[in-house]
Amino acid sequence: MGLPTTPTPKLTNLVPAAHTPFRADGSLNLAVVEQQVAHFSRNGIKIAFVGGSTGESHSLNGQERRQLAQRWAEVTRGSDMRFVVHVGSNSLAEARELAAHAEGVGALAISALSPSYFKPPTLDALISSCAEIAGAAPNTPFYFYDIPSLTGVSFPMPEFLERAPERVATLAGLKFTNSDLMSYQLCLRVSDGRFDVPYGTDEWLLAAWALGAKGAVGSTYNFAAPIYTRLIAAWERGDVASAREEQFRSVQLVRILQRRGFLAGSKAVMRMIGIDVGAVRLPLTTLGEDETKALRRELDEVGFFGWIQRR
Repeated sequence: MGLPTTPTPKLTNLVPAAHTPFRADGSLNLAVVEQQVAHFSRNGIKIAFVGGSTGESHSLNGQERRQLAQRWAEVTRGSDMRFVVHVGSNSLAEARELAAHAEGVGALAISALSPSYFKPPTLDALISSCAEIAGAAPNTPFYFYDIPSLTGVSFPMPEFLERAPERVATLAGLKFTNSDLMSYQLCLRVSDGRFDVPYGTDEWLLAAWALGAKGAVGSTYNFAAPIYTRLIAAWERGDVASAREEQFRSVQLVRILQRRGFLAGSKAVMRMIGIDVGAVRLPLTTLGEDETKALRRELDEVGFFGWIQRR
């Protein structure tokens, strides 16, 4: 098995999957990135995941994705904040261009979903695809982004971690957004725990943390980080009851958002807390005024705005 040729980062603690901000006309509103970074910093966040599913990457063209990564590089330069850039695409040529660009602007790491229109038919084909992408950024750690619920691509991730390093020398680990917690435990133990495997399902974070997770990449960390910060702190001091209570708050939040379209709802919540990341792009649909008011009422009823106060 090959050894990594680049230092392996650790995506520890909470890593918000950042929204891509848009103006009312649907164009990029990159001025908002500065507000996002400041907000994350106030919540103790040190790393952000840029241009992923929450960032609507498949609704951006290549130029916009490069502009987004460039803006994150400019805003975070000289600060404690680092960023990971998602570079996956159905076009491997475009993914390679995005990977090279991310390396050029100083991304902490890159990550890529599997191609999902023409799907890799075998694990070997998936590994070859990852090798193509990672090879364009030879000095930047690479994370495969496993999210079979959206890509329709599902292979055994423990086997991926065992086999991929032979061709993906910069493989640092996985962004594991998958309900298979048996597989997750196996991934954590491949090669004596060599790989970094941040967990990607917010409403199951406590289960993953109990199994050995040390980091998590998720959407609700954009606006609800204090819930999860308390969850982790409670678990680590042995207060399981409090950790469960914080996790159930997450479950209630996610259920409320899912009823109206998760991304549209989450962008509406960002506006409610004072950071206007705009609407979602088609084919997703934005909440109307009445839907937004109803969402606000539901969040008020469960006590959400009290939950996200830092204590």
